[in-house]
Amino acid sequence: MNANILICGAGMAGAAIAYQLAVKHGVKNIVIVDPLPPLTLTSDKSTECYRNWWPGPGDAMVRLMNRSIDILDELHAEAPARLPMHRRGYLFATADPARAEALLANAEDISRLGAGELRIHRGDSGDPTYIPIHQHSLTDAPTGADLFLDRSLILKHFPYLTERTVALLHARKCGWFAAQQFGMYMFEQAIAHGVQLIRGNVESVEVKGNRIKSVKVAASGGEQTIFTRNFIIAAGPLQKSVGKMIDIDIPIHNELHLKTIFNDSRRVFPREIGLLVWNDPVALSWSDNERAALAESDETKWLLQELPAGVHGRPEGEGDMILLQWVYHNPEVSEPKFPVPLDPQLPEIALRGMAIAVPGLAAYFNQIPKPFIDGGYYARTPENRPLIGPLVVAGAYIIGGLGGFGMMSSCGASDLLAKHIVGATLPPYASAFLPNRYDDPRYQEILKQWGASGEL
Repeated sequence: MNANILICGAGMAGAAIAYQLAVKHGVKNIVIVDPLPPLTLTSDKSTECYRNWWPGPGDAMVRLMNRSIDILDELHAEAPARLPMHRRGYLFATADPARAEALLANAEDISRLGAGELRIHRGDSGDPTYIPIHQHSLTDAPTGADLFLDRSLILKHFPYLTERTVALLHARKCGWFAAQQFGMYMFEQAIAHGVQLIRGNVESVEVKGNRIKSVKVAASGGEQTIFTRNFIIAAGPLQKSVGKMIDIDIPIHNELHLKTIFNDSRRVFPREIGLLVWNDPVALSWSDNERAALAESDETKWLLQELPAGVHGRPEGEGDMILLQWVYHNPEVSEPKFPVPLDPQLPEIALRGMAIAVPGLAAYFNQIPKPFIDGGYYARTPENRPLIGPLVVAGAYIIGGLGGFGMMSSCGASDLLAKHIVGATLPPYASAFLPNRYDDPRYQEILKQWGASGEL
């Protein structure tokens, strides 16, 4: 069998690059290989959020995300009933005056990088106008961000938050979307334009003269060799093992990230809210008896210590469900395992953590609603920026290192990779994501002083 391009992986990234190549650029004879149904390894475990609010250095991440969100908007406009999408924003909140200053400084930087105008609300008569979530739709939502530095204004617009909140940033070109539906829509469009899916495992890749020659695939019908000169690694958490097939050490590590969903029957968490992120480390609230019991065991006494910042959550669906996520342990793993190991403590810990920001959630402490837990692996590069472009083996490409932002960035990343492959004009930010950037000693020096990664 011969293929012009073979894509390893049918997750969101694989579906998106197939769509870009076949539908947008008219490339023929494309084959996707994956042993699982499309979008089912980790792509269906996402929190399905998106944002253009990313720190530097440089404007590459903001530009990439702006492009990706624009493509999502275009897809939504094609099939709005099938592809629901919200633009409620991200809400970053803090009760620490020092973090409020950092929030302002970071917001000014990100705004200058191209994320949009920063509007600061101090409770003065000359404050800019704030447009609440319920007063706009997806198509007329504000861009940029609104930063509240007045406690009374915060409680006026966000009364569910703790009264200790001293600053809140509402980033606006952000929200969430039916990510798996978007992925399947692109996959179906690609199939309609001639892309072929083979259900099987990539067993090995033959390289001759430093050029991709063929790929051996083990499928239900037996083993077959597919001759191709172009091989795209879109294998998510398995990309490192695929890279080894062509003797390339892909610079990523895998992290396990879990989320929990439960029914907010008391409707404590407002339904019209963006993704809420609590920016402060927290000490969980326990009764005296609970503290004494937790202190007795080495396995539980860590719950009495201060836990890291970043607990976040949002409403889920059209009912009363809420989704919470929080990385309070080191999530790095040596090798991904499937099915992923779940943490039965997550629902209670995440609930108690979010109750620091939304005190009304304490109503569930005595009887936590029955939770659902799932999650997947984030495949991250050292500085948490993606790998998009050609590899050192001729004909080999990667769309990877998308850990934590794969669903939101895949459209923009695949748009960029397709331009690499077909020889189209590249945008100015393309060089920031080239896999060979780590070969530059100057970049290695930059990495030693790298600041915020944008990780949640």
